[in-house]
Amino acid sequence: MLAIAVLAAGKGTRMKSDLPKVLQPLAGATLVERVLANCRHLAPQRQLLIVGHQAERVERSLAAVAGLEFVLQQPQNGTGHAVQQLLGPLDGFEGELLVLNGDVPLLRPSSLEQLLEKHRSSGAAVTLLSARLADPSGYGRVFATADGSVSAIVEHRDCNAEQRRNNLTNAGIYCFSWPKLAAVLPQLSTDNNQGELYLTDTVAMLSPAVHLEVADPDEINGINDRLQLAQCEAVLQERLRRHWLAEGVSFTDPASCTLSEGTRFGRDVLVEPQCHFRGSTTVGDGCRIGPGCLIENSSLAAGVELLHAVVRDSTVEAGCVVGPFAQLRAGAHLGAGCRIGNFVEVKNCQLAAGVKANHLSYLGDADLGANVNVGAGTITANFDGVHKHRTVIGANSKTGANSVLVAPIILGEAVTVAAGSTLTQNVPAGALAFGRARQVVKQNYRPVG
Repeated sequence: MLAIAVLAAGKGTRMKSDLPKVLQPLAGATLVERVLANCRHLAPQRQLLIVGHQAERVERSLAAVAGLEFVLQQPQNGTGHAVQQLLGPLDGFEGELLVLNGDVPLLRPSSLEQLLEKHRSSGAAVTLLSARLADPSGYGRVFATADGSVSAIVEHRDCNAEQRRNNLTNAGIYCFSWPKLAAVLPQLSTDNNQGELYLTDTVAMLSPAVHLEVADPDEINGINDRLQLAQCEAVLQERLRRHWLAEGVSFTDPASCTLSEGTRFGRDVLVEPQCHFRGSTTVGDGCRIGPGCLIENSSLAAGVELLHAVVRDSTVEAGCVVGPFAQLRAGAHLGAGCRIGNFVEVKNCQLAAGVKANHLSYLGDADLGANVNVGAGTITANFDGVHKHRTVIGANSKTGANSVLVAPIILGEAVTVAAGSTLTQNVPAGALAFGRARQVVKQNYRPVG
């Protein structure tokens, strides 16, 4: 049996943020969400999150995670003290305990599998993950023999000059035999520079203790400040880009683009510079994205082209062209072959196939039939100051430049709206609608004064 405990009680003072450190975002998910996702495939029988600083806020953010148990550490007096809080919840548990840190989000699932496999095959009381770092400053040092047996772990601040030359570092990731760990946890002491209870001290109390050196040191990157958060973001983004390059996506300038793990691409997609993908986003085969686009929680079908466009919470069907400088907001659904052009904003609209709105328009809370042509400067005035109302425009209708359609209003099929009109009443199919003042010209006019 396997239990997983994630340490997530710390304040994260160096982040200089009102947000708990484990809730800081990284490529579209919080740090602690990433840690939990990395070990999900292990199918643990128990998942425990040790919380402390802003515990209620952390618990609320993870309320949807099935089977997650929250354990309060109050006050926070080190990693050993945190794991001591499990003595009650895991009373009688006879399996392994995998201990992870809520601020170490880059561990690959395969590394955790290897750690668990080595622990079980070696019969160790504790197996820890280690890494060799070019600059090990700040990390505890692992002292081990050639066969992988660990004799001690010494925190960086407690190392002497000779010990600090050792670049084999402790990743803070452990797999314990829980009954053996539970027996020594009460023996931990605060006799160190920080006056805290260190979980690392249990390694010297347990035998045998072994380590597994991770192949990619980036996996154990911990996050204590904004710089380290940015460095982890860079590592994760590079992983994501390399994955999609291998899957047949072309990036003109990969380093200028960012992705979320919820982004999915078809084949032969071209992503030009400065494009960013957020949340759960799908990009179909043969799309051309960018330059300069943001796509968030949206679905693009095959052959869509975006240029300097913002697309959020929207659906774009095959063959649409959006941009430059266009925005699709929540609830926009573009049918096949639509064209949304310069400085056009679409919000909560259903556009049938072939709709064109090429210039300077706002379409909000509207339903447009097939092949509607929206003239430059057309506005659906959807808000009366209290409520939103819908505009319906029938298929094959046309609006002239600078038209205002005051909702609620229905235009039938094949309606033509004269340029400069403000319409407040429904228009039947096939009609021409005017709604503007008669032009007046006063000749030889000279202003007074």
